[in-house]
Amino acid sequence: MQKIRPFLWFNDEAADAAEFYVTVFKDSKILETQYCGESGPGPKGSVLTVTFEISGQEFVAMNGGPHFEFTPAVSFFVICETQEEVDDYWHKLLDGGTPLQCGWITDRFGVTWQIVPRILSDMLQDKDGARAARVMRAMFQMVKLDMAGLQSAYEE
Repeated sequence: MQKIRPFLWFNDEAADAAEFYVTVFKDSKILETQYCGESGPGPKGSVLTVTFEISGQEFVAMNGGPHFEFTPAVSFFVICETQEEVDDYWHKLLDGGTPLQCGWITDRFGVTWQIVPRILSDMLQDKDGARAARVMRAMFQMVKLDMAGLQSAYEE
């Protein structure tokens, strides 16, 4: 068991969200599901929490009711090696979700993800400030990040 796990509060979609996430990411699985008993807080037998793993990172999803909502102030940063990987995660997470600027997506459950090619960090930290600035400007023009477009801005 990990010492620190992200804990996601859903109204009543914890199981659906966990099942969705383990289909999006390889090497992912549901680890445990806990159900409400006689004392609640939900109807007896309904899902209370789902513990799941995405690429070695454990998460807990809870059906806590409509008291809280997700915001993009907290997001999950997915580092991708290839454009194909960016495209795959983008397409899967966008199903029922909303695309945002600069590689961000809010999925159909309200959770925000950043789908980012690994090369972006190196480009933005380049010692040549003009190169980094061109990449930043190019990124701000994108919704889904395009590695070829970023590379082109970098090499101008």
